[in-house]
Amino acid sequence: MKTATANGTVSVREAVFGLLRAFGMTTVFGNPGSTELPLFMDFPDDFRYVLGLQECVVVGMADGYAQATHNAAFVNLHSAAGVGHAMGNIFTAHRNQTPLVITAGQQARSILPFEPFLGSTQAPELPRPYVKWSVEPARAEDVPLAIARAYYIAMTPPRGPVLVSIPSDDWGVQTLPVDAREVSRHLRADPDLLARVAAALDGARAPAFVVGAAVDRDGAWNEVVQLAERHNGRVYVAPMSGRCSFPEDHPLWAGFLPPMRERIVERLVGHDVVFAVGAPAFTYHVEGHGPHLPEGTQLVQLTDDPQVAARAPTGTSVVSSIRLGLLDLLTLSAPPRRVMPPRRARPPRVADPAPGERLPVAWVLQTLNDLRARDSIVVEEAPSARPVMHDHLPIFESQTFYTMCSGGLGYGLPAAVGVAMGRPGAKVIGLIGDGSAMYAIQALWSAAQMALPVAIVILKNRRYAALHEFARIFGYRPGEQVPGTELPDLDFVALAAAQGMRGLRVERAEQLRPALSQALQATRPVLVEVEVA
Repeated sequence: MKTATANGTVSVREAVFGLLRAFGMTTVFGNPGSTELPLFMDFPDDFRYVLGLQECVVVGMADGYAQATHNAAFVNLHSAAGVGHAMGNIFTAHRNQTPLVITAGQQARSILPFEPFLGSTQAPELPRPYVKWSVEPARAEDVPLAIARAYYIAMTPPRGPVLVSIPSDDWGVQTLPVDAREVSRHLRADPDLLARVAAALDGARAPAFVVGAAVDRDGAWNEVVQLAERHNGRVYVAPMSGRCSFPEDHPLWAGFLPPMRERIVERLVGHDVVFAVGAPAFTYHVEGHGPHLPEGTQLVQLTDDPQVAARAPTGTSVVSSIRLGLLDLLTLSAPPRRVMPPRRARPPRVADPAPGERLPVAWVLQTLNDLRARDSIVVEEAPSARPVMHDHLPIFESQTFYTMCSGGLGYGLPAAVGVAMGRPGAKVIGLIGDGSAMYAIQALWSAAQMALPVAIVILKNRRYAALHEFARIFGYRPGEQVPGTELPDLDFVALAAAQGMRGLRVERAEQLRPALSQALQATRPVLVEVEVA
């Protein structure tokens, strides 16, 4: 890197690299194009560039890495086309509340009035509304300040992605360096409102906790366990939560709420107070009718997202850092002694399949659970298998489960790679459906190039199975064909080999345990394709 000039200025490039270094963001995720090349001149030796072969892979890897490292990840995309390719996973990062600082290359300022080839028209508007902030600085000299502001915004709860569009000729312009600053990232709850929440919980006859992804994101796992134990309150997982926020073998664990209004009400009958902590109240997937809670049930909520608080249909909502809010509640709460509610029965073990029988998903996941370490990390994107996973692949520890909060496919495979990068030494298991895998299959190449010890388990049912489940909800007759949902002739072992990764195929019951064992013990990436019923 060059030193400052006599008047104290440095190039925009040097100023940005200095900021990124101060922010601990020395890993760059990207798929470069012509407008990004000036950024990488004199690329610093203490930085690393992680190449993804498609922009959705780039953002998915960065999302997993940011969640695993608890810091914003730096992403470099190419103009409008690159941002367009990445939009599915930018949407997911927005819903995951993952902090990403995304830069997008732009054509040189001097030719922007002429609508140049590969120019991004109204570049800041393209990613909205799925970024917290988006800007193309008015002057080249303002780029470092924009990067700094983007980082602080991305890291302030509710966290999320931001975008800075940077013309290609800005990087060499001289500017003053920008110092990294300490900016508070946490809000403390209104004490009067929080006291009302504490009073509601203390006065409840049978409280229920509904935990969401923000509990684990904010490092509040231990605090929510402690508060639930103090109240002997049953703990449900919020619908469509992208993280595990409570140990699924705990005596108070009550299972998963479905994303359907009527069924949520059915599950919460008998609870007079529901405490939604780090979760919306509630996330729905299909149309519903009637009340949001059982008659006579009171809702209280602790959230780090003002929008989540604003759209709650009823009750008292407190906006705060989840962990700080729970710590305050632990000082305020003094409930009466309550009887421990009945423990939720675990589903029975699945019998081994008969010779020649297609492998049941439940049996495959049960076998995986038998073989994996308790603290191994599961990154999942197998929508049709998720209800089965809830029963047969329980999660026990904080920061050991990740999926998308958006419902958008193409996240899980690259996110598994990013989590493995961010948690060196941990065993990461990517549990991916065959349809999901094809949205971002290029992530296998990145995993192979970095020799990451990630086990990719492909549940191959040869169709978009989740759509067959939804077909019944939308009025399809039993057995009626759903167009465009069959996936014949995909060979994931060949796809893995073509990208430098070892692949194993499992078609019979006796092949499963040896194949999974090899993948879980390997120090390099291994893909296991499992034919399932």
